[in-house]
Amino acid sequence: MAEGKAMDKPLTRNIKGDGSVTTLKDYQQSGGYEGLRKALSGHTPLEIQQQVKDSGLRGRGGAGFPTGAKWSFVPMGENAPATRYLVVNADEMEPGTFKDRLLMEGDPHQLIEGVIISAYAIQASTAYIFLRGEYHLAARRIRAAIAEAYENRYLGAHIIGSDFSLELHLHTSAGRYICGEETALINALEGKRATPRAKPPFPQAAGLFGKPTIVNNVETLSNIPHIVNHGVEWYKSLSRSADAGTKLYGVSGRVKRPAIWELPLGVTAREIIEGHAGGMQDGFQLRGFMPGGASTDFLLPEHLDVPMDYGSIGKAGSRLGTGTMILLDDKTCPVEMVLNLERFFAQESCGWCTPCRDGLPWVATLLEDLLAGRGRAEDLATLEWMCSFLGPGNTFCALAPGAMEPLQSALKYFRADFEKYLNQPALAGGVHV
Repeated sequence: MAEGKAMDKPLTRNIKGDGSVTTLKDYQQSGGYEGLRKALSGHTPLEIQQQVKDSGLRGRGGAGFPTGAKWSFVPMGENAPATRYLVVNADEMEPGTFKDRLLMEGDPHQLIEGVIISAYAIQASTAYIFLRGEYHLAARRIRAAIAEAYENRYLGAHIIGSDFSLELHLHTSAGRYICGEETALINALEGKRATPRAKPPFPQAAGLFGKPTIVNNVETLSNIPHIVNHGVEWYKSLSRSADAGTKLYGVSGRVKRPAIWELPLGVTAREIIEGHAGGMQDGFQLRGFMPGGASTDFLLPEHLDVPMDYGSIGKAGSRLGTGTMILLDDKTCPVEMVLNLERFFAQESCGWCTPCRDGLPWVATLLEDLLAGRGRAEDLATLEWMCSFLGPGNTFCALAPGAMEPLQSALKYFRADFEKYLNQPALAGGVHV
C-alpha cells in the first residue's frame, strides 16, 4: 500500500477490498508494531499518556471525551494499586453503526497493538476485548490474531524483550445494548447483571474487580499506534477542525452507495452524503439525518454544510456520536421511524431505573396509538414532557436520554407529520401496532 494513503488514512490503510483479513505478516510489512517498539524502547508510561493527551484524540465511542485526560485519572506511582485493567468496548450495538466491525474484521492486529500500548501507558497487566456476541467473524479473526501475537512475543511475558508483560483475553458478550455503557460492561465482564453502576467512584479509580480500569472504544484504541509512531503534529494535521485525526464516517439509508469511509474530522455532511455516498437514490429526497447513530438528534438539509466534528455538530443541535449517519428520506414517515427506534430502546432498557424502564414503553405505546388512529391532541404534549422527564440527569445512565434525542428533534422538525395522525387517523404505512 502506498505510503501516502497509509499516512492519510491510517485506520483503514490495511483494509482489503475483498473482505479478507490482514495477517501479522501483512501488518508488519505496513509498519505494524513499530509504534509498540517505540513506546517500549523510548518512552515511559507517563510520556505515552502525555503524547496521547497532546494529540487531542477524543473517544470515538460516542461521548467524545479526551482519551489522554481519561487515562490521567488512573492512579499511578508507588502508592497506586498494583493491579490495573484495560477493557476494549467492542459491544457495537448502536443502530446504524458498523465502523468497529470493519476494523476488527479487517485489521485486528491494529487494535491489538493499540491495546498493548495503551495498557503500557496505564501499566495494566491484563486486558479484555468485550465483543458484541453477534460478531462471529470478528471473534474468529481476533482470536487468530491474538494467537499470532503471543507466538511472536507481542503478548505475554516480557513483550519483545522489554520489562512489560500483558495478558489479553477475548470475551464475547451475552448481548444487550446497555453493555455499551462502560460500567454496565464492567458488571457483565464480572459475570453480573449488566446494569450501570453509581458514579463516583469512576472506573479509572475502581472499575473491574474494584481495580483501576480504563474502558476505550475500538476505533479510539486503533488510533494509538499511529500517534506514537508518527507523532502528535502529524496526527493533528489529518484533521480539518480543532478535533484531531481522522474519523470513520458511515451512511445508511436511501443513498446510492451506503458504506463506511475514513475521512478528516471536520468533513461536511454534504461531502459525505452527496460525494462519497453518491447522493440520494433516484426518486428520493433528503428530509433529515441523524449524524451519529440512532441516539442523536435529527438535523435537516440546511445543516449539510456543518462540519462533522464534535463542536460544530453540537452547536447545530445534535451530537457527532459514532459519526455514522442514518438518513430520513421523503417517502419514509418520521413518526414510524421514531417508533421503530423507541421500540428498540424500550426493549434494550436494563430496567435499573424507573424513568427508563417504564417511560420508554410508555413513549412507544403513545406513538403506536397515534399511528393507529387512537391518538389525542394532548399526547403530543405528553411526548414532549417525556423528552424532559427522561432527559439528562433524570436517569441512571444515558440510554433513555439518548432515546429521547430522535423523538425530541422529530417533534421539533416534523411536527406536522405527528399532527396529521390526529386529523386523519390510521395513516401508518404497514407499521405493526
